[in-house]
Amino acid sequence: MVTVAALIWLIAGLALAAGEALTGDFALLMLGGAAVVTAGFSALTELPLWTDAVIFALTSVVLLLGVRPVLQRRYAQPPALPTGVEALPGKHALVLERVGEHSGQVKIDGEVWTARPLDATEVYEPGTTVTVMEIDGATAVVWRGV
Repeated sequence: MVTVAALIWLIAGLALAAGEALTGDFALLMLGGAAVVTAGFSALTELPLWTDAVIFALTSVVLLLGVRPVLQRRYAQPPALPTGVEALPGKHALVLERVGEHSGQVKIDGEVWTARPLDATEVYEPGTTVTVMEIDGATAVVWRGV
C-alpha cells in the first residue's frame, strides 16, 4: 500500500525534475531523483519519517557529487564563439590609408574600419598587413608585429 509520505516524496520529485527545465544545471534533477528514490523506500517500508529524510539526504549527496559532474561534462554547452566586435582582436587587417596617430583606414574581413596604431609613434603605409589588437569605440587599434 502506498503511504501519504510516499506520494508526497513522489510529487516533490516530479516537481523538482520539472523545475530542472528552468535551470539546466542538473541540480534540481538530482534532487528530484533523490526524492523519487525516497518515495520508493517509503512505499516499500514502514520506517519513520526521519529515515525518509536521511535516505533523501544521502541519495542527494551521492547524486549531486557522483552523477551530476558526469552529466555536466557530457552535456555541457561549448563556450560561445565570439561574434561581432568581440571576434576582431587577433585578426589580420590590410592598411588602405596611411595609419598614423590621428588617421587611417584598414580593411578587416571585408569591412573598412578607422584605425590607429597601438604605438602612437608608428605609421603604417597602405598595403601593410597589421594585426587588430583591440577595438576602441569604432576605431581598430592595430599593430605590425615582427
